Amino acid sequence: MALSSVDYSHNVTLYSAPVDRAAVRGIARHLGRTLLRRDLINLTESDPAERRDLREHFLKRRLRLAHADAELDAAIEAVIGRMNPRQPKSRVTVCYLLAERFDKLRLFL
Repeated sequence: MALSSVDYSHNVTLYSAPVDRAAVRGIARHLGRTLLRRDLINLTESDPAERRDLREHFLKRRLRLAHADAELDAAIEAVIGRMNPRQPKSRVTVCYLLAERFDKLRLFL
């Protein structure tokens, strides 16, 4: 399935409103090939390596945040904690909510 044919906005609307659909598409483009693998579409929230990669690659590198690791880890924890505990955590949704939290959605437009 092509990335452009998938609408990730629906899941984001469960946690944020209004949703910037262009930013959602931009985040999906940024995640690129990761979203083509079924086992990587969702974040494995209990895996410390995934959380570390989210902090290092998405928050620090892509969003260019210079906050302390503890503050970034707390933001990741807050976003994941806000999401339905019984549902898989969509990687696009987690990234959108983090970008929104740090007022960085414009980087994906």
